[in-house]
Amino acid sequence: MPTQAKALVIDELTESLGRSQLTIVTDYRGLGVADLQAFRTTLRPFDAEFRVAKNTLVRISANKVGIDGLDSVLEGPTALVMAYGDVVGAAKAVSDFVRTSRILTVKGASLGTQAISIADVEALASMPPIEELRGKLVGLMISPLARTVGVLSGPSRSLAYLLQARVDASAESGEDAIAAD
Repeated sequence: MPTQAKALVIDELTESLGRSQLTIVTDYRGLGVADLQAFRTTLRPFDAEFRVAKNTLVRISANKVGIDGLDSVLEGPTALVMAYGDVVGAAKAVSDFVRTSRILTVKGASLGTQAISIADVEALASMPPIEELRGKLVGLMISPLARTVGVLSGPSRSLAYLLQARVDASAESGEDAIAAD
């Protein structure tokens, strides 16, 4: 039976893991306080948090939420990156920090309740930002409409060009366009 303090931590972790769309399990050994603070600051715009937690409490919370497959990576000092908003941005921030610090290491992750590999986290990090994906989606949706408008306006545009050519030709010959018709 966990103590009351541990029960509160389990409840907090369960709530956080339940809301989290992406949870990345990391080993933070060797990072200084300033580095951890800088990392937390980089995660904030993506609605993500970095939290150090005991492995046993994370296991209990993960089981309550239904996340399977994290037990094998919950060894040694563990910290969790929990992304509640922009999953791609958070994965990119973690990947960039891992590459620059060379101290923080990714041990595993879960996307929703499904455990994913480190390679999957890197694949998420290499995706374009959500704004770019939304722009591409809007462009794909508008493209057929723009083509349809272009096709439908073709005959009227051709008629306008024909009439303008007739006016220009009659002006060159010095005739009145109305009298020629």
